[in-house]
Formats: sequence, structure tokens, C-alpha cells
Amino acid sequence: MKAFCVRLSRIDGASGLRVDGLENAKWLLSRLSDFFVFKTSEPLCEAPNSPDCIFRVAHSSQLSGRNFEKLLAGIKEVILSFEPTTPASPVD
Repeated sequence: MKAFCVRLSRIDGASGLRVDGLENAKWLLSRLSDFFVFKTSEPLCEAPNSPDCIFRVAHSSQLSGRNFEKLLAGIKEVILSFEPTTPASPVD
């Protein structure tokens, strides 16, 4: 498997992932399920005007956001980067 980029954004209670290409995203989900990281994730969807696929993985008591990041960083095929955190919209 050739290395590919995964961009992670931190979201309250979840990690948002943007993966280069549908096949890479499917492979990554399969690999993560081998680690029993999660039971479900948001369905894969293609990013508008991009070949990227995006989905979210919820954090749990067994896997914190920080530990999920370490797990992703430990997969040799993954080139991990972080997207800037966007503040939540203020509530009026």
C-alpha cells in the first residue's frame, strides 16, 4: 500500500478525517476496524470539488481523541496532518 495523506480535525467528542481518495479511505476504515477502534463511523462521503473522502469517528471511553491520533500516526501508510480547529458559531 502506498502512503497517503489523512487530515484530521478535532471536533468535540469526535475526530473528523479527510482522506486522499475513496480507496484509501476504505482501506483505512478496514485497518482501523482491525484494531477494534470503533463499531461505527459516519458514512464515507466525497468532499465537494475534491477527490477526498471525509468521515467522522466518535471518541469513546476506550479511545480518547489523543489516543486515536497516536493510533493513526502509527500506521506507516498514513501521512497525518492536522486541520486548524474552527471555533463553534456563537449562539444568539
